[in-house]
Order: sequence, then structure tokens, then C-alpha cells
Amino acid sequence: MTERAQQIAARVEVFVRETVIPYEADDRRGGHGPADALVRELRDKARAAGVLTPHILPDGSHLTQRETAIVLRRSGLSPLGPLACNTAAPDEGNMYLLGKVASAEQKVRFLDPLVAGTVRSAFFMTEPAEDGGAGSDPSMMQTTCRLDGNHWVINGRKKFITGAEGASVGIVMAKSDDGACMFLVDLPDPAIRTARVIDTIDSSMPGGHAEIDIVDLRVPADQMLGASGEGFKYAQIRLSPARLSHCMRWLGLATRAQEIACGYANRRHAFGKPLIDHEGVGFMLADNLIDLQQAELMIDWCAGVLDTGSLGTAESSMAKVAVSEALFRVADRCVQVMGGTGVSGDTIVEQAFREIRAFRIYDGPSEVHRWSLAKKIKRDWKAAQA
Repeated sequence: MTERAQQIAARVEVFVRETVIPYEADDRRGGHGPADALVRELRDKARAAGVLTPHILPDGSHLTQRETAIVLRRSGLSPLGPLACNTAAPDEGNMYLLGKVASAEQKVRFLDPLVAGTVRSAFFMTEPAEDGGAGSDPSMMQTTCRLDGNHWVINGRKKFITGAEGASVGIVMAKSDDGACMFLVDLPDPAIRTARVIDTIDSSMPGGHAEIDIVDLRVPADQMLGASGEGFKYAQIRLSPARLSHCMRWLGLATRAQEIACGYANRRHAFGKPLIDHEGVGFMLADNLIDLQQAELMIDWCAGVLDTGSLGTAESSMAKVAVSEALFRVADRCVQVMGGTGVSGDTIVEQAFREIRAFRIYDGPSEVHRWSLAKKIKRDWKAAQA
């Protein structure tokens, strides 16, 4: 690991542990995520500490994926850490995409404020299942776009759009006669209407997850990201790194949950000895160590693949399944070790359990990734027989 990444990660960890963690009791945290005022306050502190958007260097270059992994893991030690350091989803993935695909003018207008941490963004892709819209299968997209003079007109419905409420930058996916397209949109816009903010199991992302109606949204042609019909290709550029950065952040949170559970098991006594000395408890924490180490190695391996320039589609699917399921086991055991305290709001272990459970759905559920990998196995076998 490079010295620069180790130094950045160390600064981020000190900031999260000393400055961010005390905010976990702040009453500006709600069921639909922390209030934007809290996010702004934390980002001001991160900016002053020199740890805002730490994965993007002052010259605009990006840390390698392996370097990013140790930095984002440290930011994830608190549910508020990624928001404070501007490494949270969906902004982190959107910044990565714009850095790769956006024009110079689009970067100045849409990317620079994101990197500066002064605005939030949302990625409008998922659609309502009841409409037969795009979810795990993006080819089912129902939202349409058509060219009208020098504007595109977009109509459709979106669902589970993270952070749409309060976002200033939107990336909207729709389909033209050429295929999938992406558009950069200034928010709020009267044509993008929040039908509701959905109550979900997780609560770490500002703005929550919204259901959106898009009615005759007019977007100037120069705000199309790339070319008409290339949207799925651009989504692939974003997809694997975004999957992996979820793994990085939640590894940090699971690590913190393990720290809390270990402290509890060593302090709490029952039946004449500390809980840690009961095999039923000690073995769960030992299994957590194994799962955490395996998750870290899986992330590092996949990051190395992405750093070669590969899309890493299969590798990121494997990492996403392995890490999300391992970290859920870790969080579940931490709750179990801590008993009633584990299901209370007295520590962040209960929230870690909820957030990591939702992570098994984010960026594709495990079953979709396994199905995709099985198709690859079949393709590879047929190719080997030819």
C-alpha cells in the first residue's frame, strides 16, 4: 500500500473517531437520513481537517481502487463518516462516473461542486416494479426521452432514488430510440416531483429513498452525458467501482460494530465470568474476525482487478455477494452477543445491522449476482468446448 494512501487513511480515521462519532447522538438524524444541516456542519469540519473528498486528490486525479479501499473503510467507521468526508453513495459513484464520461463544461458545472462537497446528487435509474420498470434488470426501463429541437423531453417514474430530496445534481436514465441515455439535471426542477419518501430499514442517507414522477422534463441537449444509446455502457463504468465502494464503507461499519461487541463481551459478566469466556460468545466474535479478514481480502483482490483497467464485472459481483453476506453475519453476531443492548439504540450496532442488511439489496441482490455468475460459467464452458 502506498504511503500517501496510508497517510490519508490515518487522517480520516482520526477525524471520524474524534469528531464524527460524537455526532451519532445528534437529534438531526432521522428515519430518512441525517438532515442536510447536519451534513453541512460535518463537511465544514472535514474541510477544516483536510479530509473532505479524500479519495480525489487536489489535481483532480483519483486514488487507485486499492488505495481508495483503505480510505473509505476508515470513513465508514461511523454511519455519518462517509457523509462527513464526502465518500458516501450515491455521490461517490456519481463523481467517479462524471470524472470518466462528462465533458469539460459538464465537469465544471456538475462535478466540481460535488467534489467540493457543497451539493449532493441523486442517480435516477430504478423504477417501480408494479409498472414493470427497471430494477435489477435495467433493460426493462420504461422512462422515455425524445428529442424536441435542442432539448430532450423525459417522462417516467422512478423509485428508491437515494437522496433525491435535497439533491442539487441529478443523473437521469431514460431510453431513446437509440437505447439507454443519461442526462445531467439541475435540481430541484418542477418536472421532477417527489410522490413520497419511502420508509425503509436503513437510515444513513440524507433524503432517504424517494419515489419520483418525471413529467415533461426538458433537458438541453448539451446536458446529455455522452451519446444517445450509450447509457448502459456508462452505467457499467460506474457499476463495479460503486459496488466495491459500498463494500469498503460497510467493512468500516462492521469493524466498528465488532469493536463495540468485543468491548461489551469483555466488560459484561454472566454466570460467574466475562461473556468473552463463554464459548458461545467468544466463538461468535472469533468467527467475526475471520469474516472481516476475508471481506478485506476480497475487496483488495477486486480493487486490484479494477486497477488494471478491467471493468471487473464478474469480480465485483463475487466481491459484492461475499462481502455483503460476510458483513451481515458479523453485524448479526454483534447484535446477538450484546443481547438487549444490541437491539437498542444505545450503540450504533443496531443501526449497523439495519444498514448492512439493506446492503445485500443495494447494487443488485445476491441472487442476481449469482445468476449472472452462473451465466458466465455456462458461457465459459461452451467456449472451452468449441
